[in-house]
Amino acid sequence: MYLITLFITLFIIISAVLHIRAEYAKNLTQIYFLKPLTTLSIIILCLIQSPEVSMFYKYIVLTGLVCSLGGDVFLMLPSDQFIKGLVSFLFAHIFYIVAFSSEFGLRFHPVYILPIIVVGIIILRILLPHTGDTTIPVIVYTLVILMMLWQALERWGAAQSQSSLFAVIGAILFVCSDLILAHNRFVKPFKIARLLNLSTYYCAQWFIVLSV
Repeated sequence: MYLITLFITLFIIISAVLHIRAEYAKNLTQIYFLKPLTTLSIIILCLIQSPEVSMFYKYIVLTGLVCSLGGDVFLMLPSDQFIKGLVSFLFAHIFYIVAFSSEFGLRFHPVYILPIIVVGIIILRILLPHTGDTTIPVIVYTLVILMMLWQALERWGAAQSQSSLFAVIGAILFVCSDLILAHNRFVKPFKIARLLNLSTYYCAQWFIVLSV
């Protein structure tokens, strides 16, 4: 099983690198092939994982990954399907929240929730002056992804396990990835945005799968 996991992980890395390269080369054919292929490979990695937590946790994470695959497809289309992509990832994060809270239920520890609130205020203060008609979807999405991070932290605080640590790393990387994407779209585009956004995104999904 270890060798299979290693092989699929290497395949994910190669596919992700080629996808990022295709983004900068503006090769649409390669993008349309490699972007869903990379996420599909992460889904396959999840499928072969022997769950350390529970089968419920595994299948809920798997459902979140499928929603993410839908989001990937919407965001790579030539027409602007940003809201549809946003909704797809919104559902992915809701499923991750369900997974992360499945062991101990929703927890409300101030050590974790207060920093999350501060981070949320900072993010929204940066983004909202630039979001225009998408302000409400951006607010809702920001609240949901921060709740995902919050519940990952709560689970780590309660379990102190390798699985919960991987989930926290994945959640932090996901927030970073989405913040980079949002800043590049709404505030100010910058050259290495796609590199940072996609590399943190794929790493986030990989760590969440390892938490299974």
